[in-house]
This record gives sequence, structure tokens and C-alpha cells, in this order.
Amino acid sequence: MEPMPEQSPHHAYPDHWEADVVLRDGGTARIRPITTDDAERLVSFYEQVSDESKYYRFFAPYPRLSDRDVHRFTHHDYVDRVGLAVTIGGEFIGTVRYDRINEQGRPASAPADEAEVAFLVQDAHQGRGVASALLEHIAAVARERGIRRFAAEVLPANNKMIKVFRDGGYTQRRSFEDGSVHLTLDLEPTEKSLAVQRGREQRAEARSVQRLLAPGSVAVIGTGRTPGGVGRTVLRNLLASGYTGRAYAVNRAFDEGLATLDGVPAHRSLGEIDEQVDLAVIAVPAHRVPEAVADCGEHGVQGLVVLSAGYAERGAEGRELQRELVRQARSYGMRIIGPNAFGIINTAESVRLNASLAPESPARGRIGLFTQSGAIGIALLSGLHRRGAGLSSFISAGNRADVSGNDFLQYSFEDPDTDVALLYLESLGNPRKFNRLARRTAAVKPVVVVKGARHSGSTPPGHAVPVSRIPDATVSALMRQAGVIRVDTVTEMVDAGLLLAGQPLPAGPRVAILGNSESLGLLTYDACLAEGLRPRPPIDLTTAASPQDFRDALAEALADGTCDAVIVTAIPWVGENGEAETGDGQVLAAALHKAVAGGSAKPVAVVHVEIGGLAEALAAASSTAAPRPRTVTPAADRPQTATTTLPTDPARSTAPATREASPAPAPNTGPAPATREASPTPGADPATPEATPAPEAATGPEAATGPGRIPAYPAAERAVRALAEAVKYAQWRRQAAVPGKIPEFLDDTIDEPGAAALIEEQLATAPDPRGRALTHDEARELLGRYGIDVRPTLPAPDPGAAVAAAARLGYPVALKTTAPHLRHRADLGGVRLDIADEEALRRAYGELTDLLGKPAELLPVVQAMAPRGVDTVVRASIDAAAGAVLSFGLAGAPSELLGDTAHRLVPATDRDAAELIRSIRAAPVLFGWRGSAPVDTAALEELLLRLSRLVDDHPEVVSVALEPVVVAPQGLTVLGASVRLAPPPARSDLGPRRLPNY
Repeated sequence: MEPMPEQSPHHAYPDHWEADVVLRDGGTARIRPITTDDAERLVSFYEQVSDESKYYRFFAPYPRLSDRDVHRFTHHDYVDRVGLAVTIGGEFIGTVRYDRINEQGRPASAPADEAEVAFLVQDAHQGRGVASALLEHIAAVARERGIRRFAAEVLPANNKMIKVFRDGGYTQRRSFEDGSVHLTLDLEPTEKSLAVQRGREQRAEARSVQRLLAPGSVAVIGTGRTPGGVGRTVLRNLLASGYTGRAYAVNRAFDEGLATLDGVPAHRSLGEIDEQVDLAVIAVPAHRVPEAVADCGEHGVQGLVVLSAGYAERGAEGRELQRELVRQARSYGMRIIGPNAFGIINTAESVRLNASLAPESPARGRIGLFTQSGAIGIALLSGLHRRGAGLSSFISAGNRADVSGNDFLQYSFEDPDTDVALLYLESLGNPRKFNRLARRTAAVKPVVVVKGARHSGSTPPGHAVPVSRIPDATVSALMRQAGVIRVDTVTEMVDAGLLLAGQPLPAGPRVAILGNSESLGLLTYDACLAEGLRPRPPIDLTTAASPQDFRDALAEALADGTCDAVIVTAIPWVGENGEAETGDGQVLAAALHKAVAGGSAKPVAVVHVEIGGLAEALAAASSTAAPRPRTVTPAADRPQTATTTLPTDPARSTAPATREASPAPAPNTGPAPATREASPTPGADPATPEATPAPEAATGPEAATGPGRIPAYPAAERAVRALAEAVKYAQWRRQAAVPGKIPEFLDDTIDEPGAAALIEEQLATAPDPRGRALTHDEARELLGRYGIDVRPTLPAPDPGAAVAAAARLGYPVALKTTAPHLRHRADLGGVRLDIADEEALRRAYGELTDLLGKPAELLPVVQAMAPRGVDTVVRASIDAAAGAVLSFGLAGAPSELLGDTAHRLVPATDRDAAELIRSIRAAPVLFGWRGSAPVDTAALEELLLRLSRLVDDHPEVVSVALEPVVVAPQGLTVLGASVRLAPPPARSDLGPRRLPNY
């Protein structure tokens, strides 16, 4: 176990430097400061280092450490002399040390800002990214202690160490002196160093999940001796899935003579197995889990799936047991799924792993599924199976003590077998990181999320996460900004996933509707309008339509350049005797697939109502057709027969077309359905919410969800909602291909140093260490440093003062109260506008005080009138969990009541600002609604960008509200502003890589 830290004579032990990290191969290790208790560990570590590595470290043969060396390397003041160690199983595998030096290279103290740094990594662990992780952490420690540069002497032959420095991304200088390479690294993080760090993080965390999902061998610990029970069930499911690796049953209660169980070797402990086990599934009572974890760690197991319950879901005592479980597993370099997990599944042909409680392994497909709830996981697996959908991978994380949705996104981003990632989340452990990973993943494949526990106001049991004050509507808006498809229910998630996994992305919102029911076509048309799509009048094939008629109509619609997607509606054919014909469901499915067999670049969905026979065909069969294009160019820009293919491999993926197809205008009234002459052959049959198979498809576990399958839905609203999500996502993809920019012209009008000086001065004089609210004049001065002009106000404690203020400002003026309970409440009568002269001002003053109270209570002020326009509200705030958020809406009670506010993460780009003002429901008011003059939205966008820049440059500005901002046809006026300063919250996304400790 790890040593207990003791106090340094110079500085307290910095426990915040301790961190768990994921190494390049997916294993974990712990980084911590070296203490005086580490002497034996240091000596043992050094004895296992090769003579060559020792030579590279000390530039001379150095077979052993002297007592003086051991004392020097284990005694630090944690300021001028710092040593960090990487440990696995409590033993050192790598060390790094810095010593502060002066300009002459001699030992020094602050204010000297340079340090000499040296690394040593055990040979058996070289190549795992140990030195790279140590460099990130020692650099962060050095910056915290006021060190700005590292100096290092490296032998020219030590290419590995030179590469560590070179690839770190820091600004560096190199020279050759006295037979060695002299390197100087500036420790200030750069865009390149941050990109390098995040790239390493992505590869390491993806690899750690890949090791769990593709083990070469699996041991089920806690396998029962009799049928039934959790462990025996998992073993049965593992074998039934056709797992390609080696499986073992482990239970300390097995009889000594028991050699096999269910056809696999049976052992009483992992030590009896003559090979290293990659994955252990633990299904023993919680009080026996520590023993099992220790057995796994001591025998080289790489990862754990803990099915056992009795942890954080049981309260404070269980939460501490859970934390100890994570600490124990990570000390051995293992990652955990669980505890209280449902299990994991990988359908890849080379693996075929079902290490879960799901009795039937899902078919192979292109959907990756992550869930924090076992019950929801069961429901999703069952629902996908009923709909004939397949999965590439499945993780049920349970209490999510270690492996989380963020890790799943890292894995899904580069998994070539996954085209769509579905996540059911009940909490976000690191919202900033989730947003960053989701944005990157969504740029190459769809990410669909359902967020549970949205309104409960509490964290689900077992999920320890940072507290966020932002409402769920804001969370949803920020997810949309990152390209995440946020839906409300797991049914909607499956609906969207099936469409996105099996169909190309639409080039625009124009929808063709065709089918054999006029009424169902009208319902689909109405649903399209409600979801913001642009449907064409439905084509009614009549109830006599045959499968061939469906095929011809669909082929015609797919070739039509005026639509971007097609919805096929189908009802049972009614015979002459008035009874529904059963027909042959596969005939209709075959006809539809033949229509799209030419490789159409448009998505197709089917809406069906009680068609017997087709449901089974849709659910059981799977497509063997060639993959269809995943993305298209806009219809207006391509020949009707041309297609564009988007690779599904993210490493080779390219962005889709950046220009949206010119949409056809939607009619203002209901459609006049077109009628198509149908052949007399009775129509085909039916469908349920399954996916349409190709006629050649065979049943079984092969590729059940993928390009070429047509998703089917039992209701028009569900199909249209899924299509609408695909349209919005495709539009986001096209826009994301050309990122927005922060206009450079702002730099010439922004005084960042001046603002920083003002902020430092105000915080230094704040009576409350938690910060303070600025006065009106202080807020005006700070905002003015960023080119945000706030119209001045003058106090009016009595009528005479009001008259003097008006004379100074010039008529016409406004008289308004600033009392907290009346501020921004014009509906309560606290504002008088367009006061033209002194007489009117005195009269208004008297009316105000007679109505609302004494001047001392009302705190009235006088302000010059602004040009008429639309009253809006612009805000920015910093949430400790999510980061800085920029918000916009119209001023007034209706917008507040309806929650009509848009949000974007800071820093906002020009595109973010433009989208922000256009995404509220009341946006038409800004653009000339009902004959009014359009306002100056360009000035409004500039204001948003300036405020975004302010809070991004100065995280001490934790809250800003500009209200109202009157936007006129020419220019805008900020009439009110409030600013709050506080010490900035710590940011977990800018430091060195580390795993969260929940």
C-alpha cells in the first residue's frame, strides 16, 4: 500500500498533487510526491533499472545509490526541490525530480524561476508513456511553485528522453554543450502542448476501454457450484455468446477435485491459472470483493467488471467502500466497470464477448451503447433486439465509480465498428470534458444522449459528481452546441439511433411523403411541420397500391432533386370482403430495398400501422447489401444520380458538404395530397417498429444494424422526430466543418491589462473573500475596457436632484427605480419614459413616490433616453462544473415565463453569436416581425462576442448581466449592467491528465 505522507520541515505534504493516470497501453498508475518513507522503495526501484538507463541518468556508470543519494532523493521541501514517483502496486516504476537553480545553474530559491529536471523509468515500463505523464505533472507542480522554465541535460544517444521533451508541445530551445544536449522548456501551456496532452489522453483512455471489451481471457470470480446465481449466469452467457478467448470459473469454495464447470477450467483462485487473465468479472458479496481485487492485482489482471452491489447506492458507508475499491484497483493498474454493474458486451466477430446478465447476446451492428442504469440497459437491449437492431458494444457502468461515459466517448471516437454512440446518463462527472469529447466525436459520428434525473435536484444514488447550478435547459443547449443529439426518452434514443446507423445523413429539411393512406400521409405531413421540417404534399398511392407501386414511387422520390429525405407510410390492404389482407411482408420489404439499391444518398424511413407479417420480416432479417453512403452533398448541388460517400472510420473521415440545400418553401396551409394511379395488385403487409431488411438477408447475429437497413416506426411522430434530429445533426456537421472565428478587430478595442488591474484592485479591497458585486460606476468602467458602453445614470434622491440630473444629461430622460425588488420590473410601474421637460419630470417623480414609496426605498435614478428598439437581455456566468456560459433572450416577463433563453459555451465564435440570437423562439421580433423594422443584429452579435471575450480572459468575472440592452435599427444601447467578481473556480480541464476521484 501507499506510504502515509509526513510533514516536510519546509512545506506541508501537497496531497493535491496525487493523481491516478491512464498510461499509453490502457493500464493505470498513481503519481504522487516522494516522501521520506520511500527510501526502500527507491532502492528497490533503482536495482531493477538497467545499467544503460542508469548511465543515461547520471552520465556515468552508477550501479547503486549511496545513502546520501537516497536521503537527497527522498527529502524535499516541495517548493525548491520536488520529486514525484509513478507507482503500481505500491512500488515505483518511474521518478522525476526538479531542483530550482539560478542563472549560474546553482541551487536557488524564489524568485529564481528555472529548475533542472531529470527522469528515470524502469526498463520494463518504458514505452508505456510513463515519462510523458510525469512531465505533464511535474510541469504543473513547477508552475504552481513559480517556476517558468525547465533545463535538462541529455546524452545524445538517449533518444527516448529527447523525444519525450520534443513531443511535449512546450516551447523549447536546444543546444549542444560539453558532449550533451542542453534543453530548455518554457512551461507555459501552449495550444500545441494542450493538443498533445489531450491526444495522449484520448488514446490512453480509449485503449483502457478496448482492453476491457476485447480480453484474450476472462475469469468469472464467484461462479456458483450449482446452476443459477449471478456468477454462474454470467459464465453461461459468456459461453453461449461464442466467446473466442479462454474462460475460467473461479470460486474459493470449489472442491479440490473439481476440474471443470460448464466445460471450462474451474479454479479456487487466480493463482492456480497457468496464464495471465485479462479480465475478471467479480460476482461475490461486497465484503469479499477486496480479497478478489487483491487476487486479481497480484496476478496481473488488466481490468475488472464488478457486478456486486452494496456500495454507494447504500449510503455514506457504501460510498466509502466504493472509493476504497477504486483506490485498491487503481493501485494495481486496473480499471473498473461498476460496481453494481450489469456487464459488458462486444459483438465483434473476433471477440464475441457477453460478460453480462443479458441472457441473449445482441446481433452484430454499428451502434455502441453506454448506460449508467442496469434496468435501463436491460430495457434498451430488449428493445433493440425486438426491433432487429444490432450493437457493436455495450457497457452498463452501474455506479460508474471509474469507467464513465467520457471513457466510452473516447473509445467510440476511434472504434471502426461503431457508427453511432448512444448514451443513457444520470450524471456528468466532468461536464467540461464531456462537452469537449462529444464535440470531437460528433464531428465524425452521431452521439445520442438521454439524460436521466434532470429535475430531481439530486444526484442518483452512487454517483458522486460536481454540483452544477445551471438548469437542465441550459445543459441541453450546451449539448446541442457540441453536436450532441439530446432526446428525452430511451424510445426516442433508439428511434434516432436506428435511423442514423442505417441511413445516410439528409442534405436538408425537405421531405417527400408517399404511401397508401391519405390520412396517414397527412399525419406525417403535420408532424413534419411541427418538427420544423419542410414536407412536400403527400403522394397518395391509394389503398390498392402494390409493392411494385411502392418501389416505383420511392425510386422516383429518391431521384427527385427537390427533396432530401423520404418517409414511406403503409397500412394493411383491405380486400373486397372488408377484411385486412395478411399478404407477404417480405415482398414489401424487398420492393423498398430494391428502390434504394442504387445507393441513394437520401435517408428513408417507414411508418406502418398494424401490417401483419412484415413485423417478423423486419425484426428477424439482416442486411447483406453493400454499405450505402453515410453523407450527401445538398440536392441542389449534385446530379440526381450522384452520391458522395463518407467513410465510417473516423481516422479517414472527412466532413460532409458545408452548404445546405436550398429548402423548398413550406406551404402555409394543409397539403393537397397528390394521387398516384396504383396497379390493381393487392398491397403488401406491414410493419412494426423494426428495421426493414434486405430481401437476401439471413437471420442470425451478423450485422443487424448498418448501412442499407430501413428503419420502421409504428407512429408518424416517432419517425419524423428521428428524421428531424438527423436533419439538425447533419446541419451541425456541415457548419462544424468550417469552425467559427473570434473576430480579430476586437483586439484593437480591448484593454485586457487595464481590466485585469481593475479586477485585481476590486478583489483586493473586497471585504468578503468570496468576492463582491461592483457598483454601477465600477461595472461601467470594467465593461468599458472591453468596448461595452453602458449608458450612465445619475441618482435622484429628491425632485431637485432629478431635475439637475436631467439638465446635465439632456432631455428626454427616463426616471426609474433601482431598488432590488423593483429593478427591471416595468410592469410594476417603476419606470417613466420619454420625460420631455422639468414639469413632466417633477410630476413623474411625485407619481412614482406616491405609488411605490419613499425615495430612500425606491433609489430612483435619471437616465438619458435611448433610441427605440427591442429590449433584450445578455448574460454571462461561470458554473464550476460546466464552465462559462453566455446567454441571450428578450427582456420581459413572457420570455422569463416561457424560458425562452439561448445559451452557448464561452469562448463564443462569430457563428455562435449569430446562432445565439436566432435560436430563441421570439427571434422573429428582431428581424422585422409583422412589418416592424429589423434591428441591428450585427451590433448585438458584436456585444455578445465582447462579453464572451471578457469572461474568457478574466475568470474572476463570475457573473455579468446586461439588462436591458435596447437594440435599435441602427446600433444598440446598454441601459443597465451588474457585475460580480470572485476568485475563479478551479478548472479540472486545464491541468495534467488525471482520472477523477468520485
